[in-house]
Amino acid sequence: MTARILVAYVSKKGSTAEIAREAGTELERAGFFIDTAEMAKVTSLADYDAVILGAPVYTGKVVGDIALFVSKNRDALSRIPVAGFVVGIAPVFPGAGDVDTFTGQFRAVLQPVTPVDVTMFAGVLDAGKLSFVERGLTSLLKVPTGDFRDHDAIAAWARGIPEKMGLFA
Repeated sequence: MTARILVAYVSKKGSTAEIAREAGTELERAGFFIDTAEMAKVTSLADYDAVILGAPVYTGKVVGDIALFVSKNRDALSRIPVAGFVVGIAPVFPGAGDVDTFTGQFRAVLQPVTPVDVTMFAGVLDAGKLSFVERGLTSLLKVPTGDFRDHDAIAAWARGIPEKMGLFA
């Protein structure tokens, strides 16, 4: 039987949602049944064989109510494989922080669930979507803006996750 995987995400400005959909599309191409949804809209994990969670990093912290999601779904998450990704500017702008720090923050938020893998992708930093304060900080810190997503890296990571989860299409 083909595994059903949920790709659930929190997205502040859309980049994390787009990466979640990309990962889902890649997994569908590999033969898996995929549902992609905002974490806040997920009501049950009963139909899933695995879960991938995604969240953005802003101002040095993984944002979104991931801890609440994990708490609400602790029993289900303890019985199925979980992987995750965070999205931010750090992979292309080390001044924003250390990638290992952000993946570590994500792992800590998932406790007591132990993910099979957590990675970080560069996202989109669109000056037009930033608040006045965010634009000021971006300018002051000389943070680059633009679309920094590495679509090949996202696809490769997604293709490798089922094996790490022990799933086969």
